[in-house]
Amino acid sequence: MNHIATVLTMLVLIEHVYIVWMEMFAWETAGRRSFGKALPAELFKPTKGLAANQGLYNGFLVAGLAWSFFINDPIWSDNVRLFFLGCVLVAGIFGGITASKKIFFVQGAPALIAILFVLFSK
Repeated sequence: MNHIATVLTMLVLIEHVYIVWMEMFAWETAGRRSFGKALPAELFKPTKGLAANQGLYNGFLVAGLAWSFFINDPIWSDNVRLFFLGCVLVAGIFGGITASKKIFFVQGAPALIAILFVLFSK
């Protein structure tokens, strides 16, 4: 079960690496493909700075999840992992409520599943 928790955490991490890239460096291309139905085309250029700022915050989630893999103490590793997965879950819930239900299923649900596997692998 521990290996599944590790794989699920890695998937959440990789997903957020993509989100960081999209929001910070490809907002007008990949961002438009992802959010084109939610945001009018003419708003992608003026919101580029806002998206990059959001991408930076997602970068902190990536850093925290990656850090959890380098902590030698298994209890601390799990605690750090649970904290950052919890942050992703809260962001997914908030995004699902305030922006689009899809955000919960794309970000929040994978984090929730990873949290459950981390908790049950103890």
